[in-house]
Amino acid sequence: MSKYDYSRLQNGSDIRGVAIGGVVGEEVNLDAEAAERIAKGFLYYLVIHTGKPASELTISVGRDPRLSGPALAESFFRALAPYGCRILDAGLCSTPAMFMSTLFEEYRCDGAVMITASHLPFNRNGFKFFDRAGGLNKGDITDILTFAESDSILNSLRPSAKKEPEAIPLLDTYASYLRGLITNGVDNGDNPLSGMKITVDAGNGSGGFFAEKVLSPLGADVSSSQFLDPDGRFPNHAPNPEDKSAMASICQRVKESSSDLGLIFDTDVDRSSAVDENGKEISRNGIVAMAAALIADEYPKTTVVTDSITSRQLTEFLEDDLHLSHLRFKRGYKNVINKAKELNDAGTDCQLAIETSGHAAYKENYFLDDGAYLAVKIVIRAAKLYRQGEGISALIRGLKTPAESTEIRLPIRAEDFSDYGDRIISQLKILFGDGQVKGASLEEPNYEGIRVNFRTPSVNGWMLLRKSLHDPIMPLNIESDDEGGVEEIRKVLRPLLTCWEDLDTGKL
Repeated sequence: MSKYDYSRLQNGSDIRGVAIGGVVGEEVNLDAEAAERIAKGFLYYLVIHTGKPASELTISVGRDPRLSGPALAESFFRALAPYGCRILDAGLCSTPAMFMSTLFEEYRCDGAVMITASHLPFNRNGFKFFDRAGGLNKGDITDILTFAESDSILNSLRPSAKKEPEAIPLLDTYASYLRGLITNGVDNGDNPLSGMKITVDAGNGSGGFFAEKVLSPLGADVSSSQFLDPDGRFPNHAPNPEDKSAMASICQRVKESSSDLGLIFDTDVDRSSAVDENGKEISRNGIVAMAAALIADEYPKTTVVTDSITSRQLTEFLEDDLHLSHLRFKRGYKNVINKAKELNDAGTDCQLAIETSGHAAYKENYFLDDGAYLAVKIVIRAAKLYRQGEGISALIRGLKTPAESTEIRLPIRAEDFSDYGDRIISQLKILFGDGQVKGASLEEPNYEGIRVNFRTPSVNGWMLLRKSLHDPIMPLNIESDDEGGVEEIRKVLRPLLTCWEDLDTGKL
């Protein structure tokens, strides 16, 4: 048996852990032994789900630039080699490219694993798994970790002639695929981006290829790009489009270089956001609006599924300006993707599932959350607008923004934090549902936590209180269309929340 409780490595539909020691309070729990057992657990998962013996499977392995990535990849190779499966080493890669290795004819993998911890600190790492149907779900990850802990299950795998990993140019293959999409979409010869200056910020993650292997060969000037070199220490800023300093950095770069467009990726390139020709960020509600506007003409009246913290103004833009339908659902990229698939299966056309974090998944792209694919669609439209003398900002000109917005994270000190959070939400639903708070009403339907609308002479806004997906925290989002409205809503909430002794309301 393993020395670890592997269930603690599960983070929704991903695996995350501490791979490098030395950080106070964080002990390594994702070492060579854990990686090898998880690799065998994934192999067993593929055997039972494909019906193939291990020796007939093809599995690809890629990684982001994290310092622990090469060692974890070697652990995977070492674990899989004795079973005779074909192992493809993609090296430095992106998460979406790893999924595409199951579809590209050159590879046709039965399964793929990306070694990444997205935007988390340098000492963390983890795994994302794919089969030909897409990214694995939470229940699949639970199964893999259960298999990894079981000696009897792992011992049931049958050894075969040992095979060493084969290096493959997957990122080159993927870049060629993306270039083809742009060339076909812009329809302007071999250099469809000629004359355009595009700034790419890869945050020293895996996304530098987009400037060097996608945009530059098509004629774009990418000389203003920054932090393209992979560096697992992430020395310049967090590789995260939601990070304020990261977004401020690329906005400044676009302004000082007079670029026509800016693009920023997270570490493993499954998320992206943009900057318009004026150096203004297109993120959170803006990137949702942009992603929807890119398909509004092609798919009229389609439904857009988003996470729970989107603004009232975004709904108005999607429904009134773009004439689409908006379903505000739950946080979690797999939640919105699975909801979109569910709608399509039930007969409701849904072409886009997207989180404000920048996870954007189009039906036309296998409902894969792919930051590079979203960037390609933005580049195609930007190139067309450039030829018309306009910038990408024209696409979301009608999107309004709230006067104020904030997010406050309230820690829960109770041991059973999930149950404690449920009790708080249930109590608030009673208080606001009974009309005990003047000018406030419950938003219905609502799929996560409690969302309340406030309409009084001094406040026109809303709040959403929910449980974090994985941590003992209750995020509280507040927006107001009027200056001072956020503080007014906070005043209403303080006496309702400070009475809960195990909820830390110090920042409220």
